[in-house]
Amino acid sequence: MSTLFHQFWFKPLLAVLGLLLLLLLLPPLFGVKAVFLWTDRLIFVLVAGILMLIAYVRTREHLRQPWLQVFRQRRAMIALVVLCSFVIVGLLDSVHYRKPLATADAEAQVHFSVEVYSLLDRLLIHLREHEEKSYSAPFATHLHAKESVTLPNGQQVRIYPRLLYGGAHLDDPDSQIGPDLLLKTGIGTLLGLVLSLCVSFGFILLLSIRRNTNVAAMVRLVRRGQTDIPWRAVLLSTTLLIVLVTTVLLLSGSYHVLGTDKVGTDVLYLAVKSIRTGLVIGTLTTLVMLPFAILLGIMAGYFRGWVDDVIQYLYTTLSSIPGVLLIAAAILSIQVYIANHPELFETAIDRADLRLLALCVILGITSWTGLCRLLRAETLKLREMDYIQAATAFGVGNFTILGRHVLPNVLHIVLIIVVLDFSGLVLAEAVLSYVGVGVDPSTVSWGNMINGARLELAREPVVWWSLIAAFVFMFTLVLAANLFADAVRDAFDPRIREQGV
Repeated sequence: MSTLFHQFWFKPLLAVLGLLLLLLLLPPLFGVKAVFLWTDRLIFVLVAGILMLIAYVRTREHLRQPWLQVFRQRRAMIALVVLCSFVIVGLLDSVHYRKPLATADAEAQVHFSVEVYSLLDRLLIHLREHEEKSYSAPFATHLHAKESVTLPNGQQVRIYPRLLYGGAHLDDPDSQIGPDLLLKTGIGTLLGLVLSLCVSFGFILLLSIRRNTNVAAMVRLVRRGQTDIPWRAVLLSTTLLIVLVTTVLLLSGSYHVLGTDKVGTDVLYLAVKSIRTGLVIGTLTTLVMLPFAILLGIMAGYFRGWVDDVIQYLYTTLSSIPGVLLIAAAILSIQVYIANHPELFETAIDRADLRLLALCVILGITSWTGLCRLLRAETLKLREMDYIQAATAFGVGNFTILGRHVLPNVLHIVLIIVVLDFSGLVLAEAVLSYVGVGVDPSTVSWGNMINGARLELAREPVVWWSLIAAFVFMFTLVLAANLFADAVRDAFDPRIREQGV
């Protein structure tokens, strides 16, 4: 048992099993029905794989050192904090459940609502339920367009009606909105600073316990930036993030911080809900693409001959077919299947989730060819290197050479292309939604927000906040991913490491 406990996979396996038990046992305790979408299951598998990978890397010194080099870079750690915040939101939005319907008979069979909620919906319940009649600008107290209103004396006038929730607590919005915004911003900032101070102190306490150091000494080291890993930058960026979140949450209780859309839904709620869709498309599509690209690319470059010819013919043929046509054909086929088998889907979100999963799969199948070409070209060069020629002369197996010598030396290319493709896939979802072959219209996504904003920009007055909100969230995610990937590439590229030495 002692030997089993020290295996690198034992603790992550316990964590995964514990998380699985929580997901299975907690919903019945709260009287709700757990809903496991296909994308939820794949996300859970992805989280389990990442935990296993982290545990494996910690046991391999040649992998630990490059990652430690990544964590020593201030810019990479700040980007990692931002990425972790997006991932946390995506995970909260991936735990779904259905509420029980009210019944007068306590002994009657419990039936559940067809509407599916997530933990994120529960946390943002005020944003979800505070729906207005139509468009309203950020921090507005009135609708964005005039409406005809009949006065008590029978006269009809056109005015900007008051919102149901935005600034509803103000008696005189024109004079009270400024001081009220300042007061709530100050309170939110103060709460964020207090919360971040508690988080920072708890983190420093853990560091001091782990390093067997005095807490005051550890505080001085972190404050002066003298730690090996730039914890000062991490804590400062975390503080800014916590202050921003607490301030926005406090303001969103009384105002629509980013306005509302055509049907009166809060745009901040839509932008936050779109994080999961962006992460699903970026990560699951990449997972589908990588096995094809890596395996076929390095095999084509290493074995050459008829293997190279077959693989080249395969990706050349696939590249010659417009990707939009393949995606449209696959999505239309899924739509026909859904329409012919309605009994397989209990709720509308099940149908939308299957379409999202199909989009990820077809995007992965059609987007591996570019990376495969690059890996083939790099492998053609690597196979002529002296260390690979020596391994071949000593009788080392081909697949051993591919795994130990070729694959580690092309990982920097894989990381670069993966991040570029992640950014491109998040943006491609908007383009595909525009032509009608993207995610389901009922799925909240940045692409659907941008698609809807193209018509709003032609209105008078212009409705600009939906487009800006989707752009800011998308830009932040893509920028953080690119900055972190640059640090990973610099750490894992053997040529850059040699130049640094």
